[in-house]
Amino acid sequence: MRRALRNRQEEDAKIDITPMLDVVFIMLIFFIVTASFIKESGAKVTKPEAVNAVKHPKASILLAIDENNDIWLDRRVIDPRAIKANVARLRAETPDGEVIVQADIESNAETVMKVVDALKEAGIQLPTVATKSE
Repeated sequence: MRRALRNRQEEDAKIDITPMLDVVFIMLIFFIVTASFIKESGAKVTKPEAVNAVKHPKASILLAIDENNDIWLDRRVIDPRAIKANVARLRAETPDGEVIVQADIESNAETVMKVVDALKEAGIQLPTVATKSE
């Protein structure tokens, strides 16, 4: 009799955490769906000013050229000769995304043109150059 009473008390003492886990998973899904993911190139770039700046919401590939003329893609410095292969790989992953070049004010025009030429070789005929509006 004592043993049966003890087993019943142990069964009653258990807490069912299934509803709590359901709520946690629903909240997790909510935050994942509503979060906006920002892509960054990895370099700190001071963009030039422009009078007629246009926002591009589908920017999925960001190439940055910093003040030292280093070319950044996916938070790492890449060689100008590797731009075509890297951009082709990223375009295969997201074919609808746009390619945006973020050139620093202090970067050389030669480096910017090397990047634009490499993008044209990769099939991007009109790459967008990022600016900040006045």
